[in-house]
Amino acid sequence: MAAAGLRGPLYEALCMQLLLTLLDLKECLRSADSIQSNDPDFRVLDDGSVYTARAIVLSSEKRSFTIGLSDRKTQTQKEIYVLLEHQKKVLKKRHTKETVLRRAKRRWAPIPCSMQENSLGPFPLFLQQVQSDAAQNYTVFYSISGRGVDQEPLNLFFIERETGNLYCTRPVDREEYDVFDLIAYASTADGYSADLPLPLPIKVEDENDNHPIFTETIYNFEVPESSRLGTTVGVVCATDRDEPDTMHTRLKYSILEQNPKSPGLFSVHPSTGVITTVSHYLDREVVDKYTLIMKVQDMDGQFFGLSSTSTCIITVKDSNDNAPTFRQNAYEATVDENTYNVEILRIPIEDKDSINTENWRANFTILKGNENGYFKISTDKATNEGVLCVVKPLNYEENHQMILEIGVNNEVPFIRDIATRVPTMNRALVTVRVKDQDEGPECNPPAQYVRIKENSAAGLKVNGYKAYDPETKNSNGLRYKKLHDPKEWISIDEISGLITVSKVLDREVMAPRNDVYNVTVLAIDQDGRSCTGTLAVNIEDVNDNPPQLLQDYLVVCKPKMTYVDISAIDLDEPVHGAPFHFSLANTSPEVNRIWTINKVNDTAARLSYRKNAELQKYIIPITVKDRAGQSATRNLRVDLCDCTHPSQCASTSRSADVSLGKWAILAILLGIALLFSVLLTLVCGVVSARKGKSFPEDLAQQNLIISNTEAPGDDRVCSANGFTAQTANNSSHGFCGTLGSGIRNGGQETIEMVKGHQTLDSCRGAGHHHTLDSCRGGHMDVDNCRYTYSEWHNFTQPRLGEESIRGHTG
Repeated sequence: MAAAGLRGPLYEALCMQLLLTLLDLKECLRSADSIQSNDPDFRVLDDGSVYTARAIVLSSEKRSFTIGLSDRKTQTQKEIYVLLEHQKKVLKKRHTKETVLRRAKRRWAPIPCSMQENSLGPFPLFLQQVQSDAAQNYTVFYSISGRGVDQEPLNLFFIERETGNLYCTRPVDREEYDVFDLIAYASTADGYSADLPLPLPIKVEDENDNHPIFTETIYNFEVPESSRLGTTVGVVCATDRDEPDTMHTRLKYSILEQNPKSPGLFSVHPSTGVITTVSHYLDREVVDKYTLIMKVQDMDGQFFGLSSTSTCIITVKDSNDNAPTFRQNAYEATVDENTYNVEILRIPIEDKDSINTENWRANFTILKGNENGYFKISTDKATNEGVLCVVKPLNYEENHQMILEIGVNNEVPFIRDIATRVPTMNRALVTVRVKDQDEGPECNPPAQYVRIKENSAAGLKVNGYKAYDPETKNSNGLRYKKLHDPKEWISIDEISGLITVSKVLDREVMAPRNDVYNVTVLAIDQDGRSCTGTLAVNIEDVNDNPPQLLQDYLVVCKPKMTYVDISAIDLDEPVHGAPFHFSLANTSPEVNRIWTINKVNDTAARLSYRKNAELQKYIIPITVKDRAGQSATRNLRVDLCDCTHPSQCASTSRSADVSLGKWAILAILLGIALLFSVLLTLVCGVVSARKGKSFPEDLAQQNLIISNTEAPGDDRVCSANGFTAQTANNSSHGFCGTLGSGIRNGGQETIEMVKGHQTLDSCRGAGHHHTLDSCRGGHMDVDNCRYTYSEWHNFTQPRLGEESIRGHTG
């Protein structure tokens, strides 16, 4: 009988004996840290459980072995003797008077049966006997079927036909077949079934024959350096094919080895396989990778349990735990004055963090000394150096040297700064020395201002633009020239730079209108080097412009409009402008009786009329005075008209009678005088012809200019027929033969001027001249050039009206 599968009284006796032994074991030595058996066929667990290490056979009724206990702390050892024997049943005598109850014993029922996995035999191995109650009265034959008999695996089990003994023919692997569900049959010799088929399950008892296996041969994990204690690194996991929920599959994890060996930085949970940090001394710059040999063992880690190993590689990720540092505390650099956009210094740093990461890349900052923005510092991405450049020209005369304080940190915060919230920055000083250069004059400031009053007299001298030599700090030896003067108002002295007003300055004519008149000046030294500046002449306003009315003609529709608003403007500064005072100037009693004027705001007034005013055109003189008393009077023409809209009267006013001014009258008189001179010339020519004299050649070529600016008078010019003049060689020349008489035809007057073989055509444009040339040849044809009175009138009347208006306003 196999001890690994004890059944019956011996199994019960063994269990009881072991239980007693366990009680004695706990009492003997509670602090035992090592428990071992001297018999390799038996294993003792930490809790005192005793297991067979393999299948054994008890050759005798008794077997003994020794369990050794040891305590390393107290150096104490003890041994316990264990005896295994069959339990003897003591049969109790039944009293003669006791009643005996008997019942029929039925064996044809499912009988629990099991067999040991990987049993060593001998084979065929007897498992159990199957019997039917029908065998008491009949000859019964037994048979079985199912997996392991007539199904795969074939012929694993068989049963003796006559006895019902069930056998196994070879070892079985539980991981392949954990139970066999057989069916037993009992039949008589003639083939009748003695009983119903009996289900006969056979369970395969598990043996710890499978090592636990890690799910990965190599595990790769990452953990940030400077991690806190207890930070989870990763989880390892293993599987065991043995029967679940038994000691054969109770796994325990441990770390066999860490490389580098010291110090121990990691631990693993024995049950879950979670790897955590047990130290905060992870430093990538010291060790960037750790290798752990992981072990997993079944039987809850007991020494006799099966085990396997795996490799775990833990990579330490970089954190910004190393601040960048300068190699020196102080640096020096030189730069020529007036140079810019040049590199003057490279500043290397050291950073132990991972290269080309945000923990390594540096950010440089100029902390002090660059208030005027002369410098700029950047990072060279390839070398991680600070590159210091000059971006604005430096002046040696202003600063011989400049001291800069440079700071450096990384793109991400320093790990200690996150906890303390105080930024860490390494600092260094850079001394920049400026080298002197021989340079030209400086126009500084670029714009210089002078003040001149408006309307100042020509010849006024004022200080001009001043440049200086940066080396000597004075203007000696410099010459000045004027590059641009928009209106040529000033001149500049070449040696002193003084400016002289060459024309009267008028602030109001500047465009765009402002108070500053800019003149560009060039300063030149003895070597021909130059600079350019601007002389801004601030022209102080003088109240030299009276306010002017914006309107000169208005239409007022009566009775719809009871007033009209007028406004004025002053070209001077506001201090010399509004508010304006509007008033009626010295006017006739009739105007004062009909019209009144009242203020609307600072620049406007309201002109109103009385209800009894007649519909006619009025000329109203209005005086406008500014706040400083400067005033001007202007005649405002107002057409008081019976209309609904001013546009209805505007067209009528343009064709109304126009009073002639003195310049218009003078123009008319000049026109009349010109006509008389023409007539006088013609009369003299006729008289000379009758006397037999020829006209001089140059006289015939003179031009006769006909004025189209004035209408001709009503007087007749001349009335004569064509004539022929004889010269000394009897050749005949036609000369301006006829001046037709002025003829009135229904109020239309025509003036005809004819010359031989040529016609003086009508040219109606103003300013054109017509020439009366000599007419040489025989007989003359007379063509007419007519100017009608209506054409003269239509041309001259609008212009005479304009002259009349100017005369009144003047």
